[in-house]
Amino acid sequence: MVTQTLAASSADDPLAYRPVALVDLLDRVLATGVVISGEITIAIADIDLVYVSLRALISSVGSLTPPELRPALPPGAPA
Repeated sequence: MVTQTLAASSADDPLAYRPVALVDLLDRVLATGVVISGEITIAIADIDLVYVSLRALISSVGSLTPPELRPALPPGAPA
C-alpha cells in the first residue's frame, strides 16, 4: 500500500507562505479596495499632547461606482 503526503494548501493553513508579485497585490487592492487606519498619540510624562487618527480608503474609481452608473462596454471588450 502506497501513501502520499499532500502539501498544505492555503485552505488548510491561512498563514502559509505564498509569494505574491507586487503587481498582483496592487491589482487585487484596486479591484476590491482596502481601508488603512491608524492612531498616533504623542505624550510627555503620561500627558497626551497630540492625538492623530488616520483612516484612508484606497481603491479604483471603477470598483466604487454602482453598476448602474458604469458606462456600457462594447461587445467583445474585456470586463
